Amino acid sequence: MKPKHIPGVPHQKSGGFHDTESTRKYNSNEIDAKFSILKERLLSINKWKKYCGKASSEFRHFSESGEPIDRIPQMGDLIRIGIPGPGSKEANGYDWVQITNIMHRKKDQYESYLMLCRPTKIPGQHARHIAHFYSYSATSAFMIEKDGDILKAGIYGRNEKPNFNATFIDKIRNLIIALGRIFGFSKIQWKVLTEGLLDFK
Repeated sequence: MKPKHIPGVPHQKSGGFHDTESTRKYNSNEIDAKFSILKERLLSINKWKKYCGKASSEFRHFSESGEPIDRIPQMGDLIRIGIPGPGSKEANGYDWVQITNIMHRKKDQYESYLMLCRPTKIPGQHARHIAHFYSYSATSAFMIEKDGDILKAGIYGRNEKPNFNATFIDKIRNLIIALGRIFGFSKIQWKVLTEGLLDFK
């Protein structure tokens, strides 16, 4: 199976990848209102765990300088991730990504928002190492889409390889976690998020 071509999502060159999507169908009288809710949820990073449930990763929104924030994401902002299982020793148990691009597309009955993230270093420190189990080449794209009467939430991972730009202990940890995610665990976790974002009950 080949990775989907999604505008704004980097091309797959090496390592693992995944396309994780959930969809819902609505009539024309309600889809715009549902999409507004979905947009608010995508842009409320601090609430992602609420939509996922207790077994999911924890997500926290930070400014580029490392200050906790609760606002609409901007390019350069950071997301701190607390995944289930052993965390990075150097980063006090967390993994970090930076928002490198935000895209909005709209035409006729189509509209989408995409937020692209890439592994990064711990903010506010003179860190030498990427604080994530994937290497800097990996990306995760968080996307919502309205196309006619269909709503979609998708997460697209590309070029996922273990991060060896780390301390020795974290190299071992990163290898174990990255391989587990490359071989399917990541898709299960992300599916929980895409389903949760679309659960309007």
